[in-house]
Amino acid sequence: MVLLRQIPGDTAIHRLWAGTKMLAVVTYGVVLSLVPSWPGIVIGAVMLLAVARIARVPRSALPRLPVWFWVVMAAGGLFTLVSGGKPEISVGSGHVGLGDLELYVRFVCLSVVLLGASAMVAWTTSLGDVAPAVARVGAPLRWLRLPVDEWAVTTALCIRSLPLLVDEMRTVMAARRLRPGPPGHRWSLNTLLDEGIDLMTAALTASIRRAGEMGEAITARGGTGQLTSQPAGPGWPDALAAAVVAVASGAAIGLASVA
Repeated sequence: MVLLRQIPGDTAIHRLWAGTKMLAVVTYGVVLSLVPSWPGIVIGAVMLLAVARIARVPRSALPRLPVWFWVVMAAGGLFTLVSGGKPEISVGSGHVGLGDLELYVRFVCLSVVLLGASAMVAWTTSLGDVAPAVARVGAPLRWLRLPVDEWAVTTALCIRSLPLLVDEMRTVMAARRLRPGPPGHRWSLNTLLDEGIDLMTAALTASIRRAGEMGEAITARGGTGQLTSQPAGPGWPDALAAAVVAVASGAAIGLASVA
């Protein structure tokens, strides 16, 4: 999975301000949450495909979902189908309701669009641009004496730490696979609990070590204040992108009211 890691490139999407991309995802996400209609989902999917095309996101960046994920999704659809709901179709001597299944499929498609939009921001945005963007977007909250800069630094460090933790967990799991299993390969509840405790301890130790290294690197570069001091800001391409999102949001709301 290539999540929370920027895909190298110099496209128009990569050059957009990080705040513009985050606000666009939040804005359209709120629209879809308030008006979860099929026209809005289709408009969002079309915009997402267009952005992926412009940003030249390769297919290899898409996560490969395990088989159990598709099994769970299919099981959810079957359970929803059993609950019925209008409209109904005749199957032999009985009737099958498709209403709740349609709602289930709509919810899944809406989730895919929102998750894809969030992933697109991560693929086209440098992690170093997140903190300055959050600090600038939240600047009006400083009038309320809220710690905007601290929030921005915390958000940026959490996002930056996730890929590091994923790599550490992969290393820990790989090291565990090299260890021999229990005598006679007999697994019991106590053995599973011991394995879980060992893995949690190793993960905690790796996290603390990574946190210490990151803290030393930040201190060497001048402290956390440097994370929010970049002068980057929106330009005319950002205004064009905001206009596109505004038009798409208006169209989604208008088509939902007509439908």
